[in-house]
Amino acid sequence: MQGIIERELRVFEAALSAELRSSVAFIQAIGDDLVSAGGKRLRPTLAYLTSSLVGGDREDATTVALSVELLHSASLLHDDLIDDSATRRGTQAAFVRYGNVVSVMSGDFMLARVLGLLARSGNVEFIALMSRAAAALCEGEVLQFQVATLQDWSFETYQRVIEGKTAELFAAATEGVGMLAGLPAKERDALREFGLAYGRAFQMRDDYLDLLGDSAVLGKPTGGDLREGKATHAVLQLILDHDSEEARTIVSRHASVDGDVERIVGLVRSSGADAASRAAITAECLRAEAALDHFAPSPARDALLDLVRAEALRVA
Repeated sequence: MQGIIERELRVFEAALSAELRSSVAFIQAIGDDLVSAGGKRLRPTLAYLTSSLVGGDREDATTVALSVELLHSASLLHDDLIDDSATRRGTQAAFVRYGNVVSVMSGDFMLARVLGLLARSGNVEFIALMSRAAAALCEGEVLQFQVATLQDWSFETYQRVIEGKTAELFAAATEGVGMLAGLPAKERDALREFGLAYGRAFQMRDDYLDLLGDSAVLGKPTGGDLREGKATHAVLQLILDHDSEEARTIVSRHASVDGDVERIVGLVRSSGADAASRAAITAECLRAEAALDHFAPSPARDALLDLVRAEALRVA
């Protein structure tokens, strides 16, 4: 996969560095950290592979890739502060190193750069798409806190949360390229459905690993969502499908008693909720694969399919 878009990803890294340039040293330092940290770069990868799939323009793909990645990165700066997460990918979070004000304003600086990219695109449809994605991201994050506070648990609300937090930006990366390439509505809709389904699968897998993954492989303790009072897919099955009062109690007290996380893990495994969550992830992956049936076979299509098929097996 990397070979198909290796050159494009190098262009992206250079362009990202340029967008994050600032005469203010602290903002520049946070930008440098973002560039050097690298990460999965999934959203830019989706943009460039989609561009290759549909014969799009590389500069347009870079505009989409930068827009979605900067919006995503800004949200992480804010999320780390809100969640009081002291580390990000094994290094100190920005708010710990530089303070709350610098971290929040650096996130806002990234959002300002997104506005510049959108203005330069000159495409009203793409601007509206990114506006909707940004609003959905905010709503998804707040809805997650609202559900945890009110304990208003449902699978429908969980889907709204993961779509807002993650899937909408995946869809923006794919649909946005289709928009700038001038694709017909049917093909753009297929790209959007691919991004949404893959994004849902990705977030569900993240949630699964947060509870049932290997902390040594993940590089962080498991059970973080439970300690924040969040009921993700497997835990929702305990509460809603198995009517587990014990699970409700543990989530309600944010797994604050020693052994709470381990008890939930035991309940999830003994009830079969872990297998049901894996099946739900696989179902989303199949939806994503089906969306690509609208496009002719190509190396880019194969690479997108490989991304999706790997999701059910991802361990970190």
